[in-house]
Amino acid sequence: MGTEAITLIIIVVAAVIALGVLFTFVPVALWISALAAGVKVSIFTLVGMRLRRVIPSRVINPMIKAHKAGVDVSINQLESHYLAGGNVDRVVNALIAAQRANIELAFERCAAIDLAGRDVLQAVQMSVNPKVIETPFIAGVAMDGIEVKAKARITVRANIDRLVGGAGEDTIVARVGEGIVSTIGSSDNHKKVLENPDLISQTVLGKGLDSGTAFEILSIDIADVDIGKNIGAELQTEQAEADKNIAQAKAEERRAMAVAQEQEMKARVEEMRAKVVEAEAEVPLAMAEALREGNIGVMDYMNIKNIDADTDMRDSIGKITGNKDEKGDSRN
Repeated sequence: MGTEAITLIIIVVAAVIALGVLFTFVPVALWISALAAGVKVSIFTLVGMRLRRVIPSRVINPMIKAHKAGVDVSINQLESHYLAGGNVDRVVNALIAAQRANIELAFERCAAIDLAGRDVLQAVQMSVNPKVIETPFIAGVAMDGIEVKAKARITVRANIDRLVGGAGEDTIVARVGEGIVSTIGSSDNHKKVLENPDLISQTVLGKGLDSGTAFEILSIDIADVDIGKNIGAELQTEQAEADKNIAQAKAEERRAMAVAQEQEMKARVEEMRAKVVEAEAEVPLAMAEALREGNIGVMDYMNIKNIDADTDMRDSIGKITGNKDEKGDSRN
């Protein structure tokens, strides 16, 4: 094989490699698709996207879609939104949906909503087709003490002007729940709530609960109303139980004081008995002193002894008679 043939092969291989690199770096097929769709974009713009680390298909395909739908956007707007971290395809779809539904939505607002983390396409769809939010059972207590549980269905429509910075669905549910509780609580009787559940929805709807939120409340419908516990009776029962416990505690306190006073009186009785015994112990000493000093004679002392013996005998006879009477009563 000659030198010219080898050189030709090298040139062909180099050309193939160069074309492969060129078609890899420069999206020629995408450029042709854009031109075929009527989107004017230069090949240098696509190369610049590559240099700016932008995937050209993420910008050109939504641009083709917007051009076919008649939405006026530029490649620079789409590319800047892509570089900001937004979802270009979703923004273009939202603009197309808004145009079809005759909703005024500028690209800047749509991009801001997307960058704020909101699903702008879903918001546009919700503006056309309202969403129904169902709350759990919300319990309130009427003035007569009966608990009433209500479940509501909230029909909302997205408010595109308040999507950025507006509160979400949780705030709507919380506000509606608060309105239901306050409406039930202001009712004189739970029967009124059961007879006219629409009063709840009318009262709650008139409070403007959608202010500051990303939604517009269209209607609030009470789906179900149930009777709960008798809270008033339970509170009265608990109060009566508490009063009973307090009364028992006070009675126990008085009983303890009475027992303490009884023990104190018993101690005083024993103290008095000790004094009596002490006084009786001084009697023999006094008699002995009187005998020594001659204040009483021997006959006087013997008379005293006879009196004591006679008293002891009578006490013994009285005890025996008493025991016989007790036995006779028990037999009868």
